[in-house]
Amino acid sequence: MVRPSLAVRLGSLELAYPTLMGSGCYGSGAEYAPFADLSKVGAIVLKSVTRAPRLGNAMPRLVHTPAGMLNAIGLQNPGIDWYLERELHKYADRPCKIIGSVAGFSVDDYAFVCERLAARDEIAAVELNVSCPNVDREGATFGCDASLTASVVRAARATTTKPLIVKLSPNVTDITAVAREAEDAGADALGVINTVRGMAIDVERWKPRLANISGGLSGPAIRPIAVLAVYEVAQAVKIPIVGQGGIETVTDALEFFLAGAAAVSIGTANFTDPRIPQRIVEELETYLARRNVASLSEIVGKANVAFSTPHQYEGDEG
Repeated sequence: MVRPSLAVRLGSLELAYPTLMGSGCYGSGAEYAPFADLSKVGAIVLKSVTRAPRLGNAMPRLVHTPAGMLNAIGLQNPGIDWYLERELHKYADRPCKIIGSVAGFSVDDYAFVCERLAARDEIAAVELNVSCPNVDREGATFGCDASLTASVVRAARATTTKPLIVKLSPNVTDITAVAREAEDAGADALGVINTVRGMAIDVERWKPRLANISGGLSGPAIRPIAVLAVYEVAQAVKIPIVGQGGIETVTDALEFFLAGAAAVSIGTANFTDPRIPQRIVEELETYLARRNVASLSEIVGKANVAFSTPHQYEGDEG
């Protein structure tokens, strides 16, 4: 039996496996090394870093929900200067690729941090976390505005030739419009999707359970939303997609591949079982071999057929 190829390309970034560990959900990899084989991971996406240090939001900022988790961490990080001086060298010995993640509050922030981060040899690619408010535009979130997203991507693109992965927000009317603008501005790949806005209320205290009131919902609860987003974005762009949102099993991952994702990112599931990424790779290999499929790329988008016009959404009434 021929061993199927699981290798993928995201722009010029070549990965031995199609699994990325989501930003903020796998640390630097060292925390998981005693429990999982990092050589069986495609890449680790580091926690987002900003221009200046951030303490993050007030506590509590994590809430368990049915089939998911709400978080409002607030981009806690030591800032790019401290990060480059004291942290980044630790990632040089990882047996998988390392992807940096950039967040900012102005277009200049993204360009500044991206240039400095991408210049380091430890970094193979850069994720642009555009789900941040733009202080120059009355707090409008970059990722919820196609033109703002494009501005961020163009600014970052001007600073580096390394692959840029733009992580898109689902909290928009039309994610395909944002996807197309990101592609036209120079993105090499798209992360689809980031967390979904939500909140939880303490019914005894009559107060929101998060100090920040709202947060980002992740986990299996958002997987159907994410699969549809991948399906739609795959029809709108030509660049690779990293599907993400509630992936826990090989079946979950296969939904994303069949919808049009070239790779997948695993986040919340790592908190419950750090071996999930390795298990998905092993079971994906078995799945492809059983069907005599030589390469993962052969099944990408196989379930993606063009929508009829106008779109028909199951479940709508009235």
